[in-house]
Amino acid sequence: MSLVGHRAALLLGSAAFILSTGIAVVMAQDAVNTANEEASNASEETTSDLQKTGRATALDRLVVGAGVEKVAIDTPQAVSVVDQADIDNLQATEITDIVDNVAGVNATGGAGALGQGFNMRGIGGSESSAEKGRIILNVDGVNKYFEQYRMGGIFTDPELYKKVEILRGPASSTLYGAGALGGVVNFTTKDASDFLSDDLNTVVRLKGGYETNGENMLGAAIFAHRFNENAEFLLSGNYRRAGNYTTGDGSEMVGMEMDSPNGLAKGTFHFGENLEQELRVSYQQYTASENDQEYNKINGGSQVFGPIDKRVVTDKTAIIAYQNEAADNPFLDLNIQASYSDTFNDQTLDGGGSAYNNSDYGYETYQANVDNTFDYIGETFENYLTVGNQTAYLIRTRDGSDSSTHPEGNEFQSGFFVQNEFIWDERLTVITGARLDYQLLNADENSTQPAGIPNVDDLAFSPKIAALYKVTDDVSVFGSIAHTERMPGLDEIYDSVAGPVNYMGLEKEKSNNFEIGFALSGYDLLADGDGVQLKTTAYYNDITNLIEDGGRIASPRFTNTGHAVIYGAEVELSYDSDAFYANAGYAFARGENKSDGGSLNTVAPDEFFFTLGKRLPEQGINFGWTSRLVAAQNDTVTRPTTAAFDTHSAYFNWAPVEGPLVGWETQFRVDNIFDEQYDEYLEGYPSSGRSFKFTLVKQFGWS
Repeated sequence: MSLVGHRAALLLGSAAFILSTGIAVVMAQDAVNTANEEASNASEETTSDLQKTGRATALDRLVVGAGVEKVAIDTPQAVSVVDQADIDNLQATEITDIVDNVAGVNATGGAGALGQGFNMRGIGGSESSAEKGRIILNVDGVNKYFEQYRMGGIFTDPELYKKVEILRGPASSTLYGAGALGGVVNFTTKDASDFLSDDLNTVVRLKGGYETNGENMLGAAIFAHRFNENAEFLLSGNYRRAGNYTTGDGSEMVGMEMDSPNGLAKGTFHFGENLEQELRVSYQQYTASENDQEYNKINGGSQVFGPIDKRVVTDKTAIIAYQNEAADNPFLDLNIQASYSDTFNDQTLDGGGSAYNNSDYGYETYQANVDNTFDYIGETFENYLTVGNQTAYLIRTRDGSDSSTHPEGNEFQSGFFVQNEFIWDERLTVITGARLDYQLLNADENSTQPAGIPNVDDLAFSPKIAALYKVTDDVSVFGSIAHTERMPGLDEIYDSVAGPVNYMGLEKEKSNNFEIGFALSGYDLLADGDGVQLKTTAYYNDITNLIEDGGRIASPRFTNTGHAVIYGAEVELSYDSDAFYANAGYAFARGENKSDGGSLNTVAPDEFFFTLGKRLPEQGINFGWTSRLVAAQNDTVTRPTTAAFDTHSAYFNWAPVEGPLVGWETQFRVDNIFDEQYDEYLEGYPSSGRSFKFTLVKQFGWS
């Protein structure tokens, strides 16, 4: 992980020093001056004030998933929010593109939509499926996961979403489920109201895109309609086609072709006094189809499994949700949700072949979530108590395969949680919480598993305490202590490919996580109304009973390795004004296996990134430059090492604000401008070379 030996070394070291010292000193001094002025003038401009001006920085975006709604910089946890503008600037083609500029988060797996996964702070990236719960993935509140070997961990399309919240660290376990060793990713789908306005009750939005490297194509259409103030409807559909791409040295990565039609239908209804009650009904479907490709989608250097003729993955999510904010009742802020999720993989090898190729795999999940927040507001304090339950029942099936690496069975899990958030004098925030989860696993008896396998049940406990104190309006410090326990899943307990199943001895993973950090804000520095914010987080994650996959021929396959430690730091910097904006981040992590003194294979190398952007509001123009500088990763055991690299991208977006072209939008982006040949450490395929992306949008509206 050393930064030495590459031209990125000086930039990385300098950036880390500037972000953590020089800027901190300048902003701290500005914060003191600002505080003195506010004391004498009896006026102040807070973070929320900046947000109202429409010039909120990336650290000033609202976060819903961390408890009571607040902005990211005021959350005593490392939280990032990727919004619609970010997704458009990236022209994201795969779901993991959204984390390109998020400190401490990396894409894992391989190339193509069916090989994608996430790594957060050294957690995630196994070649097997045994990642369930280490990083929790939610789509509109529905927990999503997939457990098939040699494929990714999430199957969906970025075109369906308007916002992604990324909560790093085990403290998220309280609200979202035991065992979130890495953290939580919350995806929020688009709504009709995102496109409608006071003057427009019906909108049709058409979008087309093309990417030169791989000849990827996108066609998308959105229909949004408001029936009245009580009801609105969204229908969104897109079709994406991807082909083989070339790397920086001109090599062609074959077997990347994919066709993917996707859709979302959502109805939102408001009723009751002041229309405070909301009923939301939605259905989302993602499909990806591949022909003549390798079975293994996450490791291009491992082709021992051979090819398959066809693979079709279909993911469906149906949700009905009720919300009642009840502003006049401090004891009622109710959310109820019921959902059904179905992921189905159909893969074939014509003419026969290996047992794991001719197979169907199904994963059905029924979920019910309910929570309520009780408010108590005093003269100098606010208190928000949230209690809730999340219950899920998973059915896992296999048809046409004799592979014992995919045990059939079902899982029942129910978790009760309580979280209290106390805010005193708008200065001190203290969050305490605890969660108790119960899990019951049951494996179906079939030809690959011995008769009489018992059910396996367990409990997991996840308490936490976090605090943030505002020294001034612009300077704050925070810290947290969180414990969580991850119970083994169906794969880890019932896999029997090379010997007996693991139910006799596999222990749950336990994590004690410690975080500390500070945040700084400054306003009216370079221009009237501008803002700059810095947030730095250091963490130490102590994990016992870490479960590792020994591979297909190990007996037993999954074992508790004992004791592992992951520690590191993340620095985030964001600036915004009417004309200019900038974002930067730096992350480093170290992972040690305390049992044998070795390193962990899932820890990403040091990385620094920045974006510099310019707006021309009167012309509707937005353009910028993004750079990523990544250090070499030589501290590894079984995973191949990777060299240091840097990549650079530029983008230009134009949405005319007047004249005959109003309603049109164009987006242009070039990635890997200098055609760098490089490998991402946590991905199994060489990365794409230079690529040009073009998008054209036309929106029609009627009153």
